[in-house]
Amino acid sequence: MSSSDRSRAVDLTRTYEVRTYGCQMNVHDSERLSGLLEGAGYVRAPEGSDGDADVVVFNTCAVRENADNRLYGNLGRLAPMKTKRPGMQIAVGGCLAQKDRDTIVKRAPWVDVVFGTHNIGKLPVLLERARVQEEAQVEIAESLEAFPSTLPTRRESAYAAWVSISVGCNNTCTFCIVPALRGKEKDRRTGDILAEIEALVGEGVSEITLLGQNVNAYGTDIGDREAFSKLLRACGKIDGLERVRFTSPHPRDFTDDVIAAMAETPNVMPQLHMPMQSGSDTVLKAMRRSYRQDRFLGIIDKVRASIPHAAITTDIIVGFPGETEEDFEQTLHAVREARFAQAFTFQYSKRPGTPAATMEGQIPKEVVQERYMRLSALQEEISWDENKKQVGRTLELMVAEGEGRKDGATHRLSGRAPDNRLVHFTKPDAEVRPGDVVTVEITYAAPHHLLAEGATLDVRRTRAGDAWEKRNTAEAAKPVGVMLGLPQIGVPEPLPVAAGSGCGLD
Repeated sequence: MSSSDRSRAVDLTRTYEVRTYGCQMNVHDSERLSGLLEGAGYVRAPEGSDGDADVVVFNTCAVRENADNRLYGNLGRLAPMKTKRPGMQIAVGGCLAQKDRDTIVKRAPWVDVVFGTHNIGKLPVLLERARVQEEAQVEIAESLEAFPSTLPTRRESAYAAWVSISVGCNNTCTFCIVPALRGKEKDRRTGDILAEIEALVGEGVSEITLLGQNVNAYGTDIGDREAFSKLLRACGKIDGLERVRFTSPHPRDFTDDVIAAMAETPNVMPQLHMPMQSGSDTVLKAMRRSYRQDRFLGIIDKVRASIPHAAITTDIIVGFPGETEEDFEQTLHAVREARFAQAFTFQYSKRPGTPAATMEGQIPKEVVQERYMRLSALQEEISWDENKKQVGRTLELMVAEGEGRKDGATHRLSGRAPDNRLVHFTKPDAEVRPGDVVTVEITYAAPHHLLAEGATLDVRRTRAGDAWEKRNTAEAAKPVGVMLGLPQIGVPEPLPVAAGSGCGLD
């Protein structure tokens, strides 16, 4: 290629940036959006570009009270940049786009494209249409046009992957707007799920996380109450798949056959994230959660009886409307009984459009803050105590990328134990890549991580590590200029069915 040809290629390169807010479902959707844009010829902007890209996509969340303020603040900061850069485009998708629709363009008329949760596959076409017609394109589908996993993907990890098994939710929790934005639960065919997993393993992926708004309700749409446990067992038969996780289940649908499948399937990890939300039966009823404290703690007991080393984590909302001090004490009691490895605690904030937002008995902010601090202190103590029990254990870690912020200064690497605990370990003499597996002995525990300060006991190079190395070599060898291709029209072809094949968040 001559220097003039290279110059034209650089000029034709269009870069993109995707900014993601919200749950794991949004993270997975953003991988799809990146895959769609790269399939259409766009090139990912360098890290830290901070809006200095030709296309900036906001994949939004509508769960938090100030979600719209955050979006419009970010859009406002991009407005002068767009004025200075003819041809720059801004797109807004996700849950807030599904909810607000035309409001976004009215409040931020410099936005070029607005699309919803059900039609992310249309983004390249909408961008091209906005460019040609020189006017904003707002297209919100009312129902799912194509299951997200049929779309091309630029996965953030070479060795671990999300696999969506369902979308939408049939629950009616009074604090949650997700069902209104993502619709009723729609399950994906089991054969298609297994085909995607087998294809991922063929590419070097060794860990998958099954993803659904209410993941263990899988089967409701296809009329099989044991479909989720059957899916877990089927994952256990996939050669080369070392770790299987899932998020997030609902206590209502957590049945004994799921616990048995977890305990009896070797590659299903001893880890469970199950949102409790509150320990008060009164508050759970007001939240429209279909279980009570005894039912929740009973599930925890059964899981621990079958999987003694399971690490159990949860979500808890503090200060839900009408929560009394007695109600909050019940939450503290449940936390003491459950002994969660970690709890993701949230101060209640109004979600516009939810029944809870207009309930009587809204709790003063200072009361919510004080309860939140008490709960956080209790959970911190429990997390530390539970982590101390890991000292002296020998664990296999899957080496992670970018999880240890101080790894460079401490000459350590980081990895995840089977139960998903974060472990920082001494860098071994042998080369270790993300996706490889090391064996270490735990020597120290902190509330949110473990240390293995001695010599690494074993290093196992894996196909996942090979995949990480191959990806990074390819990224480094990319040409400077990439010719802009035309966007594909319509929904991309689904993934091929592999031979032998048969959700936040809640």
